[in-house]
Amino acid sequence: MIRTFSAVGLGLALSACVSLGGKPPESLLTLSSAARVAADDMRTAVAGEAITIHVPVVPQALASNRVLVMNGATALAYVKDAVWAEAPARLFQRVVSETVAAKTGRVVLDVRQLALDQGTQVTGTLSAFGIDPDSGPSGQAVVTYDAAMTSDHGRTVRTRRFEARVPVSQIKPESVSRALNAAANKVAEDVASWISG
Repeated sequence: MIRTFSAVGLGLALSACVSLGGKPPESLLTLSSAARVAADDMRTAVAGEAITIHVPVVPQALASNRVLVMNGATALAYVKDAVWAEAPARLFQRVVSETVAAKTGRVVLDVRQLALDQGTQVTGTLSAFGIDPDSGPSGQAVVTYDAAMTSDHGRTVRTRRFEARVPVSQIKPESVSRALNAAANKVAEDVASWISG
């Protein structure tokens, strides 16, 4: 009986000291690739032929699970009740990896498999991934990705800026996530074409 009381007392004491945060969102947002690799797809790459898409670097404003709204050139806000399931940079990297694999037919490795083949490396900065409310009637989803592609063990480096803008019907979680997903897929398709070219 004493142990039960002590455990309850300890729980009450901890609950007074620890904040578990506010009300959780009704749902979490994510991204999905429009181009998919088939479940039974099998590929082979000789040394130097595989591609690795790295998680992009992001500015501090994007190092959050919130959906960014750019209020002019010097002010930032976030869409109310819109929360990503994980960091936008990781979600974007997965869309690019899946799209590149589906569109190019090449072997695309996860960053954790880098030791298997150091072939083509795609790194970059995701400098914009949010909503520009001043573009169009309800604003636009904007994705800007500055990519760098290295091959031949770093002897060849190519860079390119990719950007996509998709209209947003309204500034609400479902609408902004759909628009950002479409913009991310457009950039991913352009990256795949660049790699193939």
